[in-house]
Amino acid sequence: MKNSIASFEPFRNWNYKKIIVQPNSALRNQQYYVSELKKLQARNEKETGIEFVIGDKNNYQDFIALIDAMKLANQETYGVDAEKTHHFFAVHMCKNPNEKTTPDTVCGRVIEGEYYKEKASLNLFKPEAFINHIPKQSYYVIFGFLLFLNISMLIKERFQLQ
Repeated sequence: MKNSIASFEPFRNWNYKKIIVQPNSALRNQQYYVSELKKLQARNEKETGIEFVIGDKNNYQDFIALIDAMKLANQETYGVDAEKTHHFFAVHMCKNPNEKTTPDTVCGRVIEGEYYKEKASLNLFKPEAFINHIPKQSYYVIFGFLLFLNISMLIKERFQLQ
């Protein structure tokens, strides 16, 4: 997954402040995490962040408390390094204070958005979405199947009567 959009590799060598999350304590320490995130945002340094060290002893409540801390601190970018460390990271994208604030610019670079189009799939609640996206050759297969099904039902019915 090297250099994939879902990879953590581009962010791995940044300067992270490590905070060890003790098991079953993230909810109690949530205000501390929020204050550290606010300090990170106030410093506005390039390629920095906070690494929340979570391990096998941490529970789901610790993970949810970290996500809630991100929401409370209005931290825009965060995630889990699922490839190597399995730690929770808050990555800070620095903002230029002289530049007009727009969601598409980060540190003077323009981030290109990607248009997401829903894939055509079999949906029982929206069958027209599936039918509109199948190739024309599949209509012949469907029609042929229904024709042979009808013929086999007629033959079966005729032999049952005799």
